Amino acid sequence: MTGQALDLDRVSKIYGAGGAKPVRAVDRLDMDVRAGEIVALLGSSGCGKTSTLRMIAGFEAVSEGSIRLGGREIHRLAPAKRGVAMAFEGYSLYPPLTVRENIAFALKAEKASPAEVDRRVAEIADLLDIGPILDRYPSGLSGGQQQRASLGRALIRRAALHLLDEPMGQLEPQLRTLLRGRIKFFVKEHGLTAILVTHDQTEANALADRIAVMEGGRLQQFDTPAALRDRPANMFTGTFIGEPPMNVFPASAALSDGRLRLSLPEETALDYPQAAFAPEVREAILRRGRVTLGVRPHAVRLDPAGAPAVVLANQWLGDQTHVAARFAGGVLVTVEHERARVAEGDGVGVAFAPEDLHVFDAETGDAISHGRLLA
Repeated sequence: MTGQALDLDRVSKIYGAGGAKPVRAVDRLDMDVRAGEIVALLGSSGCGKTSTLRMIAGFEAVSEGSIRLGGREIHRLAPAKRGVAMAFEGYSLYPPLTVRENIAFALKAEKASPAEVDRRVAEIADLLDIGPILDRYPSGLSGGQQQRASLGRALIRRAALHLLDEPMGQLEPQLRTLLRGRIKFFVKEHGLTAILVTHDQTEANALADRIAVMEGGRLQQFDTPAALRDRPANMFTGTFIGEPPMNVFPASAALSDGRLRLSLPEETALDYPQAAFAPEVREAILRRGRVTLGVRPHAVRLDPAGAPAVVLANQWLGDQTHVAARFAGGVLVTVEHERARVAEGDGVGVAFAPEDLHVFDAETGDAISHGRLLA
């Protein structure tokens, strides 16, 4: 069975519905996952991503809305009838069975031949680097080994949809980096449809075709990793995506002597020629008056002719420098790809190219523009 398309139509999860203080953990979520696509649900703890996954799997009832997989409604079906395979953050292994027997367990339902069972188990073992532990029991495994065995049990299944809940959270960084590439290749090669729940941006970016950013039970943006970085729909997504996070500052916009002036706290001002922004972008910024400016650390330049800032810290991380500076009443972080020869207390100038500015509505947080284009 190859992966199938999934559609969530205004799906909500309400805990304590009818009680004095119901909690809307997932709020009217609309999301389509294409057949053969890997989608990551990304957000902080309590944002609703795991509740969403559990509703798709059938472990939580849907309070409102519907879920369709391959065109058929599944939200009223028992978990075993949905055609969904799931790897949990906790380990779901049968203690009396060896790792080999755990991974092969689902193949018995498929009535696979012994030769096919051996072939597919070997393929999964090679993928996850668990060949040496196939004949051991779960009680004798480390947490990372158990997690890989549990992941193997899910990936070996021929299912319409694979759900992966923090599937590599217990693994050391080097192994996680190795397995990300292998797992993505395996999913694509076998035409699987997969949804990954994670709080790790690196994992989401490495594995997913599209990422659903969630907060407070609501979908903030659903797009490719590049679009989330370059065209965030709102300030939450803009500041949540990216490491180090986007720098943001309140500003007021006005025209002065034919230039667009953005006035920041502590009498800091950024001046740009009107022509640096498309007319519709300039008008949208001026119409609001008060906005929030965003600029990613990699786009900040240390420039003696730039706006004044004072260095707070200079960290060399082996392949890049992170400089934190006091700027416009807040803290600004810049990333340099060489050693920055500045020290705590030094005065520096910082500059932002207009094409690197993200402008958000000061009240709603919705994006107004990204560089020279309207959001």
